[in-house]
Amino acid sequence: RGISTRDRLLIIMPPIENEGLEQIRSKIKELIDANQVLVFSKSFCPFCVKVSEETASETQSSRKVFFVSYPIRRLLLQKTVPNVFINKKHIGGCDKTMKAHNDGVLQKLLGEGSEVFDYDLIVIGGGSGGLACSKEAAALGKKVMVLDYVVPTPKGTNWGLGGTCVNVGCIPKKLMHQTALLGTAMEDARKFGWEFSDQVTHNWETMRTAVNNYIGSLNWGYRVSLRDKNVNYVNAYAEFVEPHKIKATNKRGKEMFYTAAKFVLATGERPRYLGIPGDKEYCITSDDLFSLPYCPGKTLVIGASYVALECGGFLVGLGLDVTVMVRSILLRGFDQDMANRAGDCMETHGVKFLRKFVPTKVGQLEAGTPGRLKVTAKSTESDEIIEGEYNTVLIAVGRDAYTGKIGLDKAGVEVNAKNGKIPVNDEEQTNVPHIYAIGDILEGKWELTPVAVQAGKLLARRLFAGATLKCDYVNVPTTVFTPMEYGSCGYPEEKAVEIYGQENLEIYHSLFWPLEFTVPGRDNNRCYAKIICNNLDNERVIGFHYLGPNAGEVTQGFGAAMKCGITKDQLDNTIGIHPTCAEIFTTMEVTKSSG
Repeated sequence: RGISTRDRLLIIMPPIENEGLEQIRSKIKELIDANQVLVFSKSFCPFCVKVSEETASETQSSRKVFFVSYPIRRLLLQKTVPNVFINKKHIGGCDKTMKAHNDGVLQKLLGEGSEVFDYDLIVIGGGSGGLACSKEAAALGKKVMVLDYVVPTPKGTNWGLGGTCVNVGCIPKKLMHQTALLGTAMEDARKFGWEFSDQVTHNWETMRTAVNNYIGSLNWGYRVSLRDKNVNYVNAYAEFVEPHKIKATNKRGKEMFYTAAKFVLATGERPRYLGIPGDKEYCITSDDLFSLPYCPGKTLVIGASYVALECGGFLVGLGLDVTVMVRSILLRGFDQDMANRAGDCMETHGVKFLRKFVPTKVGQLEAGTPGRLKVTAKSTESDEIIEGEYNTVLIAVGRDAYTGKIGLDKAGVEVNAKNGKIPVNDEEQTNVPHIYAIGDILEGKWELTPVAVQAGKLLARRLFAGATLKCDYVNVPTTVFTPMEYGSCGYPEEKAVEIYGQENLEIYHSLFWPLEFTVPGRDNNRCYAKIICNNLDNERVIGFHYLGPNAGEVTQGFGAAMKCGITKDQLDNTIGIHPTCAEIFTTMEVTKSSG
């Protein structure tokens, strides 16, 4: 019933006769006196389970919780279950126990005779997930601290409060993607009758300054929000020295120590380097690109992640010469049919792909802003060696969880040694009961800002408000902002086949040509829609995939529908909005199985 194996389970069988009641009374008193938490319960009672789980979550791992199943109405004043005793004090039933939890009484009773901590909760990491969790916990009346510190990149780049998404991820990426779309729109405009000079150029410095000014305003807004919510923000590097104690070192090297009853790890990830000569000396990553003080010029993007394709896409949209070097496949983990179609669209927009090659070294030919670099690469299929010259080399081969240097070994937290990811249960709890983790550092979870935000809020509510709702890591809508945007929700086709079997799926698909592309005459039959339906469950939609304009806006709506369990029949019975791209999902008839 959700009770941890670290707790003991004691079952007292009901006596057949009254004989021995005094001995039983004596045993019950002994249990109440000897144990910090005692819950009398029935075997199958949801209220008993709720109280048992709540008291278990509030106790430290060194304490024992006894769950006793026994009809004791004649022996105790309270005639109903659950019947809760804490530190010999009678609390009552489920409602009174949950009220004691919400009022903070439960925590105080559990803390009697134990260590007093500086904070109820310390969050390590000031990204989107960490901020959401900390503010939610503070709103529930808890004393909360957030520690955030950005270790500069090898190029010296750093940034303010808000994490990857705000500073070097989603926000600047989307703004630069929009910059590229505006360039395409100007080309389209001539076909719609707009006349303007051919001397249309783009100024990198103007764009960079505008984007970074906006990001700066967000950084300030987050600090103000934490202050308003009574969250103590400390700009310092945190690392565990004991399971309940951390050391915080600021940029001047000053050390401070803090303790907390609970911790949330939200340290995020940083770009992975190649481990070849010249990578850290001469190359940049997405951590550097968005604040680069000069136009990158001719650029080689190494990698096929969504970061690689998005950056390569908007750089070519700004008029730059861009090559993407791909070791194996595009967008690993995404639907490969859709990934390849997105790649084909990138090629029509001017991105060059160098497939089945990996770099072996990067050397500098000439210093400058930008300078000139020579890249040597080797084929993954033969002994072929190639060389190329570029102004900028952008590494985007993936990201590593930033967990290796925060003292997790001293806290006893288990970490995947290969990638630094942290295994957690379905409530984001690590193997150490009072330490939790959210966001990109979780093993096998989505590395997306809204997921971290949702997980952080729900975690705080479960820890401090008695809530039970957990984060859904399956029906997560997302969008890759390539020149032709790709939105998805649910399972990729490969994963759906693996789980349900090809014979139990029906896949509907369609090419389409957006009306706004017809007059300019571009991207004809490049846009594509696909839904994957489970035949075993009334053709419920378990995979949604869309390649076309405004993919984020389209996918968000269908993501909500999938959370509600939408079926193919319900899509068919929905009246589409004409003329739009999204209406294609209300008229899909062709199946992949039809050929």
